[in-house]
Formats: sequence, structure tokens, C-alpha cells
Amino acid sequence: MTELTTRCLIIGSGPAGYTAAIYTSRAGLSPIVIEGYQPGGQLTITTEVENFPGYPEGISGPQLMDDLRSQALRFGADIRPGHVSKVDFSKRPFVCNTDNGLTITAETIIISTGASAKYLGLPDEQKYNGLGVSACATCDGFFYRGKRVAVVGGGDTACEEALYLSNLASEVYLLVRRDQLRASKVMQQRVFDKENIHILFNTQAIGLDGAEFVERMRLVEHKGMPQERIYELPVDGFFLAIGHQPNTEVFRPAIECDATGYIMVKGSGTATNIDGVFAAGDVADPTYRQAVTAAGMGCKAAIDVERFLSEQV
Repeated sequence: MTELTTRCLIIGSGPAGYTAAIYTSRAGLSPIVIEGYQPGGQLTITTEVENFPGYPEGISGPQLMDDLRSQALRFGADIRPGHVSKVDFSKRPFVCNTDNGLTITAETIIISTGASAKYLGLPDEQKYNGLGVSACATCDGFFYRGKRVAVVGGGDTACEEALYLSNLASEVYLLVRRDQLRASKVMQQRVFDKENIHILFNTQAIGLDGAEFVERMRLVEHKGMPQERIYELPVDGFFLAIGHQPNTEVFRPAIECDATGYIMVKGSGTATNIDGVFAAGDVADPTYRQAVTAAGMGCKAAIDVERFLSEQV
């Protein structure tokens, strides 16, 4: 077992974690970053990123994360593999344990473990992830301009994604398992009013197909009923909009979260209910979930940490 001590421990990577590492490193705090199960976060499975400032020609998700990681290393961040399996928040300094044998004592902690998109569980989702399958219309919708896409879900998020995509794609199929939408009445009406959004009620996706990218989806209508029908529809994009799961299990119940598990921060800052613990990125942001907003929160968390530590002297 290896024991380490730091003024700032950053749990999780991605835009928030790496940005926090850049800022805390430049502030002389010598942060330790534990990257987690998916170093670089969700962008590492995104083929092309065109909406992150500073890359006029776009950049691949893995390359963007590698750039941020390299920048953090340049300023002296100690970036290590592993997953935090246990944290003692009962007193400062905090003590964290990782699954690969590290024990880290930290004066402050920034949680940037992100959120994971919920998937249907189809094997094809992983096969075509980044090759037609996406969980973010705002991130990837541009690539489907003039094409046919599907959105899975029946709530407000799914309707918002469908409406966003309807301004880019030629046709949008909204796959709804039930015989009605769960979205608010206002949102439902907006979807009904869009001529190129086609709502397929009582319909579930059971598979995807294509030579390299998604080319068609296999659907079942009225599953398990006498009128059950299985058929295919050609699509170029398949968007999941059935929610995200924030990666906060290991921090609860000590860290205050909302009903869906997102960490609650104070006001417009990044402080949590525990003094010395801060949260940044998708783990504390159920609304925007963008790389640039996550990076911005990482910056804020780093500055909040620096100010917190200066007040302890």
C-alpha cells in the first residue's frame, strides 16, 4: 500500500478534472488526480468535437482530453490511474482509498467523477458508440445535418433532443415505449407541431445495423401483444435520451445530492455541504452537461479550493 499526502485531491478526470488540475497546479497546490475507470471522461468515446473553443477545425474527443491532460502534467499535476473506492469525510484532512492500493490524505477534495448516460442495454449500442450512437444531441447533432435520426425516450429531455435535432436532421423518429409522452404539455405540443418529428408510440429498439456506421434500426411495436410487429427503419443516428446517472455512489450519503444523485453545490460556486469538498462538471450539473461548462466548473472549483486554503492559514 502506498500512502500519499496532498493539499488538493481531484477525483475524476475529463474536462472538469483536468482543468481543475491545471489551475491548482499553477497555484502551487501540487494536486493529485485519480483518473477513474474512464480516464478523460465521456469525451474519450466521442469521435469529433466541434464546439469546444479554440479548435476551429474540430478535434477528436480523445485528442482533446489528451491535450488537457498534457497541459495539467506540464504544470506538475500528479495524475494517477485508479478508482476511489472509499472516502472518509468525517474530519479534515480527508482520507481516500483507491482500488489499486493508494491511501491519500488530502486537505481539500474536488469531485469531478462525471455522469454516465443510461443505455438500453443493447449490444449494438457499444458496437456503434461514436459511430452513430450518441447520448448528446447538442454535442453530435451537427454531424447529422440533412440526415435521418432517432431519439429514444418520452420525457422532457427526449423531446428537447428531438426538437434540437429537428432543426438539423431531415427526419426525426421519437421512440416511445408507452402510448403517450411523459413530457410536459408544453413540450409535447412543440413536438407535435414539428412536421419532421415522427412519434412512434408503443415502440422499442431491439437492434442496430450497418457496415461501419449505423444505417438502420430494428424495432418492435406493441411488444408481447397480439398485434406485435417487428420491422426496420433506415437511420444515420441513434440518440439515447433516457437520462444520465451521476457517478456519486461512493460519496453518498456524506455528500448532499439531489433526488437523482447529482451533487448539490452552494449558490453559483462549487462548495458542497462539507467544508473543503468541492464538485465540478457533470457530477454537479444535470442541466448543461457540456465539455466547456465542465471545464469552466473545474476552473471555479480550483479557485474555490485556493481561496478556502488561504482562509485556513
